[in-house]
Amino acid sequence: MRSAMLNDMRVLIADQIHEEGLNILRNAGLRVDNMAGINREELLKIIGDYHVLIVRSRTRVDKEVLTRGRRLILVGRAGSGLDNIDVAEAERLGIKVVNCPNYVAKSTAELTVGLILCLLRKIVFCDACMKCGVWSKSTHEGEMLWGKKVAVIGWGRVGKRVSKLLKAFGCEVVVVDPFVSQSEVLSKGLLYMSLEEALRTCDIFTIHVSLNDNTRKMFGAREFSMMKPGAYFVNTSRGEVVDEEALIEALKSGRLKGVALDVYSSEPPKLPKIPEGLNVVFTPHIGAQTVEAQRETAKMLARRIIRMLSQLNGIKSVGR
Repeated sequence: MRSAMLNDMRVLIADQIHEEGLNILRNAGLRVDNMAGINREELLKIIGDYHVLIVRSRTRVDKEVLTRGRRLILVGRAGSGLDNIDVAEAERLGIKVVNCPNYVAKSTAELTVGLILCLLRKIVFCDACMKCGVWSKSTHEGEMLWGKKVAVIGWGRVGKRVSKLLKAFGCEVVVVDPFVSQSEVLSKGLLYMSLEEALRTCDIFTIHVSLNDNTRKMFGAREFSMMKPGAYFVNTSRGEVVDEEALIEALKSGRLKGVALDVYSSEPPKLPKIPEGLNVVFTPHIGAQTVEAQRETAKMLARRIIRMLSQLNGIKSVGR
């Protein structure tokens, strides 16, 4: 890696990030080229000129991109997951990878609870009826969130935040995560179960796992068949953790009483046709799409990039 002062370094913005983050980078002396929305062909042509690449979930930073980035020092992800970045290849090439999950976690957790409430109270149905001039009070009886046993699958940043919010609603929160200690979960006033035990006993399932070989399609026909009849299913993590065809079949058969998805195996999604009248809520991957999350994530990422570049080059950090 060549030594360079910050004002010699070029930063390529491949996906949209908040202007306040860009300003922090510029004020530190970095040369920032905002090319949000750049296509892959163009990215491959120009990436060799840049020291830093900043992406969100849209841009795939694979071996080809990293190899062509002959000057790359760092790849920044304005968000949480790193599944669109070949982290192993980046490490092999000596390229640092950094992300900023904190504010995304808060935003995604709030969306998760909102989706659960939409399913239980049939908010989307009622809204549609009212807009069509139909007063449907007697036909849209919902359920309370209070008292429900909710399985939080994955107890990372988002899962922990969701647990706190659900606890405040009066839910009986069950944590399913083999990588956390039972004693830590119990100390928070939560229950700890295996996945199979949770499948048999919980009313609501909300998914918060990262995508890897162990979690890919971890929810399929077998898991849905084991669920307590009439359960609700919410996924705001990664679409590939669910077999979508099996999910829709479980909904159509009545095994599931409601489904809310914010993420899909392909985006935009290609879901099987869903019969009218089923309790579904689909949103277009908006977990992190809040003003606060976008602004604070961009600012935090910019500061981390400046700090890391300064440390790598042995110069005093100029980040604010």
